[in-house]
Amino acid sequence: MYLASVSECGRAHFFIRESFLREGIYRHRDLFDLGASPGRFIVYPGGNSFYVDEGVEDAIRACGTQTSQEELENIFWPFLDPEIRHKLEPFRRQERRVKDERGPKSTPHPETVHLFDKRRIHFLKFGQMEQRSLEHLPASAIRILQAKSRDEIEQGFMRMENALRPREIKIYCYVIFNLQQHFTQRCAKEAPEFLDQDEVDRCFLEELCRLDADPALWSGLPAAGRLHDHLVRYVLMFFDHDYGSRSLVDEYLRDFMNRHRAYRPPESVLVSMEEAGRIFGKSREALKKMTRRELSRLYRRRAQELHPDKGGSHETFLHLTAAYHKLLRAKR
Repeated sequence: MYLASVSECGRAHFFIRESFLREGIYRHRDLFDLGASPGRFIVYPGGNSFYVDEGVEDAIRACGTQTSQEELENIFWPFLDPEIRHKLEPFRRQERRVKDERGPKSTPHPETVHLFDKRRIHFLKFGQMEQRSLEHLPASAIRILQAKSRDEIEQGFMRMENALRPREIKIYCYVIFNLQQHFTQRCAKEAPEFLDQDEVDRCFLEELCRLDADPALWSGLPAAGRLHDHLVRYVLMFFDHDYGSRSLVDEYLRDFMNRHRAYRPPESVLVSMEEAGRIFGKSREALKKMTRRELSRLYRRRAQELHPDKGGSHETFLHLTAAYHKLLRAKR
């Protein structure tokens, strides 16, 4: 059994579901509708103890599925009173560790795992853009993707993706959709912010449509007739976020500063609005009217033109970045 979240009219609606095997394909079914407030099914008898309303267990058993309070407590854990959850978390971690060590281990079958799943689990576990080791994922990573319906797999990814920092989300999408394959520039593998972002957007939509039409990925789910809901979230993640400021640009700057101690760090470079306008090729008024996204696009374009690897001046590049961060702070 697993906890599933579905967006209904902009609000999260929760279900207890289970995966089952039929005709060689894993599918899913609803066992219990938790509504928008699953916490209402948690009973607190006193102290730090709790249990799940017995009516939930009875309803699930009526569906032909055996369960236990322990299994239900794991499902309801996110909705537990925060203070009680904080006090019980150390004991829960210890129990989980013992079970992992003593429990039976299934044989991993990486050939059954979709490439899109491998890309996602690799980034979420290791946080790396470089994915040449995809075919050598650890057995533990493969096991959590096996013997599950597509819905259960996606629900698991949703929970893991919630741990991503905002500055990591755009890079995450860039990596899991393997957008670097569309570009020959050296920066495509390390600093996608230097690429033509209109072209990156086009490639993202191309890969999105390709995955949407891949029957192997959506095995066990009914035909949607539109973009699969599990892909819609990636459209929002990709277009609602930008590359984090702590990127390869900053790494280059730090490395450059270490090699040229005569220069001060970018944060100390003083840039007037007039100079910022000259560097960006825009008037002071035009820069003030720009949104954060428009400013970021302009910065990426100018960074490509002025980057030292392309013959630009180191000092001009530093002033460009200092001007960008100054303007960005003013728009908060």
